[in-house]
Amino acid sequence: MADNYLERKMEDYRSGKSVGSKTKRLSTMSKPGTINVKFPSRRVFITGGASGIGRAIVAAFRKADCRVAFCDIDTKAGNATAQATGAQFYPVDVRDVDALEACLARLLDAWGDIDVIVNNVGVGGFVPLVESKIEDFDNVLATNLRPVFVTSRRLAIHRTKNVGVATYGRIINICSTRYLQSEAGTEGYAASKGGVASLTHSLMMSLAPLGITVNCISPGWIENAEYPALTDADHLQHPSRRVGNAEDVARMCVFLAMPENDFINGENMVIDGGMTHKMIYV
Repeated sequence: MADNYLERKMEDYRSGKSVGSKTKRLSTMSKPGTINVKFPSRRVFITGGASGIGRAIVAAFRKADCRVAFCDIDTKAGNATAQATGAQFYPVDVRDVDALEACLARLLDAWGDIDVIVNNVGVGGFVPLVESKIEDFDNVLATNLRPVFVTSRRLAIHRTKNVGVATYGRIINICSTRYLQSEAGTEGYAASKGGVASLTHSLMMSLAPLGITVNCISPGWIENAEYPALTDADHLQHPSRRVGNAEDVARMCVFLAMPENDFINGENMVIDGGMTHKMIYV
């Protein structure tokens, strides 16, 4: 049924009958003067990098000449992303702490250190409260929140045992505007993203002596799959006049990883086209 809905929306879009204003949207294509960042030999690890925002982050750091490894539970998509980008893929279910730590240990052994960690992996798990189960809530937290602690703790242990091995480090956590905005049935997701926002500034304080900055990014509506099917109304409700895409988040990850940006620390960077500041009454 959802596929039929999208097919109808695509037909409306192509025939100029899409719902909402016909005002021309701003282009989402690359603009002249786009800055291309090239890093020294940075070593980057990304969780949930096989598809969507994670894949865009993998591609962005590879384009910046970084060594990139990522993990994901989706083996098929992970292999495809690895082949397309030249990144290393590790099939890992991040809910399995032993498996995630083993993945990090292999990278630390092979690379000697990890310069940048992007904790991107996440699931929604939206379900009406009365239909939800305790294990569903725990599953969302084990996927969205606990890996942030696991990866950060592992890097801290490594750096503490190898004092002086590095003076540069970045941890970037993918949060969500739902850490402060909610709809019914999103309890697990909201709790996990609220935890990510709070854990970010706590980790910032703990990791400061090791030269590691910790920030998070809160995306709003990021459309990964059916961008052409979106209506003018979808786009124009945003002050920026368009729905976001995965590259919007990936560019911020690269920006935060720049060595010159070490004075940005403990922050939550909202990327939502201005929607969280828009007053709406119905």
